[in-house]
Amino acid sequence: MGKENQNCGVFFVATLFLWAVSLVFEIVFNGRKELLNVLLGFSLYQMANWVVGFSVSKEPLFVNTSVSLLHSSVTSASVMAVLVIQWMKVGLSAMFEHEQLFGGTWIGAYTALCFSCGYFAYDQLDMLLHHLYSGWFPSILVHHLILLVCFTLALYRNVTINYLVLTLVCESLLQLHSIFLHVRKVRRMAGLRDGRSIIVRAEWTLNWLTFFLARLGCHLIITYKLIKDAPKFGKGVEFPLALFGMAAMNLLNLFLGLDLFRAYSREEKIQQKHRE
Repeated sequence: MGKENQNCGVFFVATLFLWAVSLVFEIVFNGRKELLNVLLGFSLYQMANWVVGFSVSKEPLFVNTSVSLLHSSVTSASVMAVLVIQWMKVGLSAMFEHEQLFGGTWIGAYTALCFSCGYFAYDQLDMLLHHLYSGWFPSILVHHLILLVCFTLALYRNVTINYLVLTLVCESLLQLHSIFLHVRKVRRMAGLRDGRSIIVRAEWTLNWLTFFLARLGCHLIITYKLIKDAPKFGKGVEFPLALFGMAAMNLLNLFLGLDLFRAYSREEKIQQKHRE
């Protein structure tokens, strides 16, 4: 590993350690027992990591991908349940009023946010331990750091919980897209790279569809909602933090789209050479 990657790893290890210290402080000294769900979420996904490692494969990338697929399923199911329950309780229009999104907490929303926070901490640690990242400032580690900061501050202050559940809707859709990113990894690891294959073409089609739906469309809608409701936030730190978080996520998604396009172009060029 190069010196730049080592320095990068040290930075993200330090930020994860500070995050863990702040969480323990809130639980122990401020009596925030509800935050134990963050540790429970972390433990759940770490146990899944061990189960896959012992029973299926010890390959770090395979294990990490498998646990990510589990998180995709759990997040999608829990967030959809939260939204459906609230929809049935107050109706669709009332759900998205600013007062509900900023100061309210839907049934199950706080717990869902805690468990997702625990997952991102687990995944950050797993990628750092097994060096499952590349580059001088990896976008996946930045993505997890931004979510940990935004989610944890909201959990500490107990505000914007429902706004962040909307971002979890994005995340659940992101996980839908991530499923196809993971499927692509597994497919390539299995040696299935024939671009003429129906499976490969279907996988790329679903990859692009979910990318534009989840990583572009959904995030832009949330960003628009934030800007529209800006005067209602008051003078606190919540609006600047939320806007910064969404802007950073949109930028990271743009970079991911470019990486995906380059990967698609490489596979197309390889297939063209094989056909010649």
